[in-house]
Amino acid sequence: MREDSESDAVVLQARIIAFVRAFGLYQPDQTPCGQPLSISEAHAVTEVDRDGPLTQVDLAGRLRLTKSTVSRLVDQLTVRGWVQRRRRDGDGRLVWLEVTDAGRQAAGELAAARAARFSSLLEAIPADRRQTVVDALTLLVEAAHEHPDQH
Repeated sequence: MREDSESDAVVLQARIIAFVRAFGLYQPDQTPCGQPLSISEAHAVTEVDRDGPLTQVDLAGRLRLTKSTVSRLVDQLTVRGWVQRRRRDGDGRLVWLEVTDAGRQAAGELAAARAARFSSLLEAIPADRRQTVVDALTLLVEAAHEHPDQH
């Protein structure tokens, strides 16, 4: 790596860490939009509500989590009454996740809180720089998908 590249990487790391902290992503029991559940639970119920029924394997892939982590996550959502596990006729091996009515309501409340939080965040960015921020985040996500295991 060139010295400039190393310096850029250090700056990028510092900026991402600062954003994660400022946005509230370290809080284990609250989403950045102030909802009283983990970020993983919020994303999981959102995925199952939007595109369910899903298998746990599908959900693990979407969330980029291990199967065992998703199993525990689904246990938590089941206790909350937001998701139920179902088997399909003809294929007893797969367990399908379906959102319940309570889960659908929770997902709707999460979506509204998330929209409000992101609208507020976007309003804090000067209008003429918003697209630049969105474009930069898009590039960052693409780079992370291309190199998921590099640290």
